[in-house]
Amino acid sequence: MFDLLVRNTTLPDGRTGIDIAASGGKIVAVAPSIAGEAAREIDAGGLLVTPPFVDAHFHLDGTLTLGLAGKPNKSGTLAEGIRLWGETQPFLTAEGLRKRALAYCDLAVSQGLLAIRSHVDITDDSLLGVEVLAEVKAAVAPYLDVQLVAFPQMGYFSKPSMPGNFIRALDMGVDVVGGIPHLEPTDALGHLATTALCTLAAERGLMVDMHCDENDDPLSRQIETLTYETRRLGMGGRVAGSHLCSMHSMDNFFAARLIERMASAGVAAIANPIANMTLQGRIDTYPKRRGMLRAPELMAAGAAVAFGQDSVLDPWYPMGRADMLDVAHMGAHVAHMTGDDGLRACFAAVTENAARIIGLDGYGLAPGCNADFVLLQAADPADAIRLRPVRLAVVRRGKVIAETPMQTTRLALPGRPDVIDPVRSVRAAS
Repeated sequence: MFDLLVRNTTLPDGRTGIDIAASGGKIVAVAPSIAGEAAREIDAGGLLVTPPFVDAHFHLDGTLTLGLAGKPNKSGTLAEGIRLWGETQPFLTAEGLRKRALAYCDLAVSQGLLAIRSHVDITDDSLLGVEVLAEVKAAVAPYLDVQLVAFPQMGYFSKPSMPGNFIRALDMGVDVVGGIPHLEPTDALGHLATTALCTLAAERGLMVDMHCDENDDPLSRQIETLTYETRRLGMGGRVAGSHLCSMHSMDNFFAARLIERMASAGVAAIANPIANMTLQGRIDTYPKRRGMLRAPELMAAGAAVAFGQDSVLDPWYPMGRADMLDVAHMGAHVAHMTGDDGLRACFAAVTENAARIIGLDGYGLAPGCNADFVLLQAADPADAIRLRPVRLAVVRRGKVIAETPMQTTRLALPGRPDVIDPVRSVRAAS
């Protein structure tokens, strides 16, 4: 007797007619026509089952704060967003932070997003954000994995207490060392900050994830130092550079050399297609730059690449709904990854690649993995990116924790079908 048996699924690798059986919170079998009964059985009807979506880059402390300080981001720039975040600080309370973070986690679960790496600002010496998000992380642990990154929004050298804030935050249970070297008072201090923070992470055996070169300056090259420190300290596979927007504007020769070095050093890249497209290129006339890292080239070189949401309803981005397929959809367009291989890679960037970069244990659709997966109203990964479909069932440790009815539409058109659904109707006509 299984706890859960999902029959007749399509898997992201293209296998069809596959059953998935779960017991004790683990996947125990993945095969056609599994014999046996279950406490609950679901007929997938040939639709796609995927491991959960993973957001490798987000800011839970800022989410849903749009307008909290009473001002919108009129210019749409990163700089104004950072200024507005500073003006929002006096309005932040423990109760408000907790309420907004939990509300976002609820929304995430409804979208099959079951793992989030969240940067948390440690600029304020009270470390209120760290304290509250540590509580939220523990509260949602039964159904959502949250990983926290110590993030100095204004830079490591922005105030004398910042090094101490890092130590305190890590001692409070923060998982990852962050940074923002391109925002340090000088370029040279940016390199020094990267060295200091990577050394701190190496001493504590922690991962590193730095906001890096989040600008349109082709000479912003802090990622070079992050790559060097990764190799020097033997931290390959534990370091990620987030944003890397300047890579879009770099000279092709330099970019090619940088990409090869990143791949060989084991430095991952995390793009935020929606945020990068929104915030970058704002001072350009025409043509306007996209400001997104070179995802196809990094992938071709063997570097791990993930996509993140970054922001939802905050001073930097006034939209969003915790849907990582929205992120993959934007990434496919921005990076010109609309071919079959490109779409599969974009899907992997919000699932398996993201899980690997943040070090998520027990992830996947194989016996022995955690029984965490999502049934989508889609035929395959490309279909999922195209439709951003309904999550028919979200499963955590073998239990269905969210369900949404199948999306169909009734038509009143002479000689046409009475009911259509976005998957089967189009497939039947192709």
